[in-house]
Amino acid sequence: MKLQNLFDQVIAFAQECGMEQKTSGNPKGNTIIRDNATGKQNNQEDFLKGAYFGFIRDEEEYSGGYHDYSLVFFPQIDDKACVVAFGVGSLGFANDYDIATLPWVRRQFSKLRQEGSKAYFKNDFSDIENSSLDLMAEIKENYPQLKKVIDTYKKVLPASQVLDFSEETKDEENLLTIKRWIATYALIRNWANKTQMKTVKKFLPQDNRKQLEPKQIDYILRHDKFVVLQGAPGTGKTYSALEVAKKYEIVQFEQFHAETTFSDFVYGIRPVLGVDKLLYEPNKGVLYRAIKAAQDNSNKKVLLIIDEINRANLSNVLGPVFYLFEKNQSNHNYTINIGDIPLTSIPENLFVIATMNTADRSLAVVDFALRRRFTWLTLRPHKIQKPDFQEDYYDDFDSLFQKYATDDELNLQPGQSYFIAKNEDEMKTRLEYEIMPLMKEYFNEGYLLKAKDEFSNYFYNKLGVLMYE
Repeated sequence: MKLQNLFDQVIAFAQECGMEQKTSGNPKGNTIIRDNATGKQNNQEDFLKGAYFGFIRDEEEYSGGYHDYSLVFFPQIDDKACVVAFGVGSLGFANDYDIATLPWVRRQFSKLRQEGSKAYFKNDFSDIENSSLDLMAEIKENYPQLKKVIDTYKKVLPASQVLDFSEETKDEENLLTIKRWIATYALIRNWANKTQMKTVKKFLPQDNRKQLEPKQIDYILRHDKFVVLQGAPGTGKTYSALEVAKKYEIVQFEQFHAETTFSDFVYGIRPVLGVDKLLYEPNKGVLYRAIKAAQDNSNKKVLLIIDEINRANLSNVLGPVFYLFEKNQSNHNYTINIGDIPLTSIPENLFVIATMNTADRSLAVVDFALRRRFTWLTLRPHKIQKPDFQEDYYDDFDSLFQKYATDDELNLQPGQSYFIAKNEDEMKTRLEYEIMPLMKEYFNEGYLLKAKDEFSNYFYNKLGVLMYE
């Protein structure tokens, strides 16, 4: 694609997304357009060294070095390639550092990653000290004409993608990619009015978060035998486990708590009450019963569900039985007795699903040895197709968590079941008496502190209630 054509299409679509060029004649524009590329292809040395065009903040100068985030395009002199990049000006940060530290910015641009694309993203978008090594390796190997200019800016490009225009058949695909980058930048810069936002949203990449369905969980379970479903409250961990259970002939269920012991879960003895002399009887725990059921019904699939597995002291609860939870059981030659049952391995037809609440940080830490023995599946909050699902409220919370939460704090996001309500009044009741106390607890524990004011304002606007008196 010819450079002038590329430039014209970039500017035209940016205007559709709300970009208004700031000039001496239009000082109220929201963007300064820099063009150090078009019309300069005849000067090969200068072009190779620093050709680019793009959009920078309206507070910056019309020429020279600049600060903060920009959306820039580095075209190849022969029109056969171009790098589109979300970058920081060579003068570093002035007003955008707070934006740079928001996980939301990284997440929005990371959605642009597509299978097979030559897209490169730093994990830290505020990092302007380290080079984008993957990008440089790609440029050095396949696009040497761009090497000098990209080498100049290699430290300040947290997000970039190489577009190959060597085949005309790819022009339409590349232009669609460019529109996605522009729409994402327009969202970050808040260019669009209400009407223009429809165009922006049309070209924003779709959310690529995937939700595991019970069918997928069951497939993994049958292969790996021992699975933990982990996630925040309301993400459907127990529900999913019970849905999987519908496909098993025999199901055992146990919910762990702080006082759960080896005798409760596996096997022990307990006193017989209501008799004149001290007597003891065997206490066959749920694991014993599940193993016994599997042995007595070798032609049937047996499922053991352990709800809230991390609420108990797992080392004490599992004891020597821990050894049996091994996916590769062929090399076992050590026998463990569970009551009157000698075992070298868990029966082949016995499967285990456990659930774990990732939001409760006061619970027992799961050690690495247990993690190795189970397959860990994370259930994320997601939209559901139910008539009483309050999608607008869900979107509000999802947006705030995506904007402020670290990757670890995303495990705290209230799940979809919190947003099931028959009507607006019921939803507001849930908001005030279930969700707001949960968020206060998070803030009191030191999580999501950057989001505290926005959540406080949100609850007041929705409920007319102060989060903090």
